[in-house]
Amino acid sequence: MKLQNLLEYLHSLVPYSGANPEISSIENDSRKVQKGSLFICIKGYTVDGHDYAQAAVMNGAAAVLAEKILPLDVPVILVKDTHRAMAVLADAYYGQPSKKMHLIGITGTNGKTTTSHLIEKIFADAGKKTGLIGTMYTKIGDRTIETKNTTPDSLTLQKNFQQMVKANVDLAVMEVSSHALDMGRVHGCDYDVAVFTNLSQDHLDYHKTMEDYHRAKCLLFSQLGNTFEKSKPKFAILNADEPASVLFEKSTAAHVITYGINNHADIRAENIQMKSFGTSFELIINKERYPVKMQLLGKFNVYNVLASVSASIVSAVPITQIIQSIQSIKGVAGRFELVDKGQSFTIIVDYAHTPDSLENVLKTVRQFAQKKIFVVVGCGGDRDRTKRPLMAQIACKFATDPIFTSDNPRSEDPMAILNDMVSGVKGLSFEVIPDRKMAIKAAVERASEGDVILIAGKGHETYQIIGSKVYDFDDRLVAQDALKGR
Repeated sequence: MKLQNLLEYLHSLVPYSGANPEISSIENDSRKVQKGSLFICIKGYTVDGHDYAQAAVMNGAAAVLAEKILPLDVPVILVKDTHRAMAVLADAYYGQPSKKMHLIGITGTNGKTTTSHLIEKIFADAGKKTGLIGTMYTKIGDRTIETKNTTPDSLTLQKNFQQMVKANVDLAVMEVSSHALDMGRVHGCDYDVAVFTNLSQDHLDYHKTMEDYHRAKCLLFSQLGNTFEKSKPKFAILNADEPASVLFEKSTAAHVITYGINNHADIRAENIQMKSFGTSFELIINKERYPVKMQLLGKFNVYNVLASVSASIVSAVPITQIIQSIQSIKGVAGRFELVDKGQSFTIIVDYAHTPDSLENVLKTVRQFAQKKIFVVVGCGGDRDRTKRPLMAQIACKFATDPIFTSDNPRSEDPMAILNDMVSGVKGLSFEVIPDRKMAIKAAVERASEGDVILIAGKGHETYQIIGSKVYDFDDRLVAQDALKGR
């Protein structure tokens, strides 16, 4: 695509009348620039792309998009906001790929990963070719790609969407984080269905207040559009039991479908029964009742299933197919995942890293634990400090044997993080073991028949970040090694 043709997608107040080279790619990393690339200067938290513009030109960049004048030997196009411009240009360069498939976005504090995997499984079982973008990885058909963020930047997103279109993907489902919404990473994404799971305290290191966090989530629903097309209807799937849904409903022009357990909703679950091996309930849609027996545990997973059912129904998947898929799913890696090596007690690894998610998981554990409940839990460094004492309080309230340990301390002193946790539970019973491996080992050594160990916070992660270094660390493997030593 010629540079001037590409720039036509920006508004008319972006002046440019210079050379018109052929653009071979769009890049925001100077190391990936090749001959003919358009390099976009992005200001990040730690680096500024403007500082690498000269390096990009040396690597072959044909033009540079920037927020300030740069002394370069190639055309420099000035814009007020390169993040916004990048979303527009990436969508245009890759041929507006999200318009060429069915796109489902999921936002919420907890449940995004499980819900996205449930929806992806339902559509795959229905014979559709699927794509998935989220915390664990990006999946394009049968190909899996490692990811760094829950929701990639707009350039990576559109590139992934184009690859999905080339692979004949019918449906893509993706997790949409509050950071991505606030930063405009999903600008240009033509969502057909937007799903809300729940809202509780998280990411206040970034958003500062719950009101701002709520507002960021709201953007997904306001960005569903303001028109009605019979051939391509838009749907907002909202949790009727969450007060935050009221603002989301007011913020969208899309058709609103609600799901829930306690309040009136379009799609509901009643007569929920939970056992150690699974959960059963009655699914109610248009006064019709469908019995569901699934292998997933916990009331929180009933909500995830209801959200998945709702998104699938409005996407024209038959209810019988949906239920069949739901009942066959064993779980998602790192989400209430069992570590079973034949021991007489239960070990569960879960990603629960917010007060609400930890409480939900521990409440579920209490429904089948016969004796003691151990919880090994920490809090991430360089993240919301205000939730640390809350996490400790919930651990002490719902577990018999809380063990506080390190999560990903990053640049913070692990003991400072643990002291923040301890500040919320002074006078209560708990133990502090800073080394996560030793904490897990201690819980495994002390557990006996009928006990339950919950290892919380990291879930599917296979690393631990201490300082600036990333170490191999998988809670599941560490627990297995501890079992061998008993």
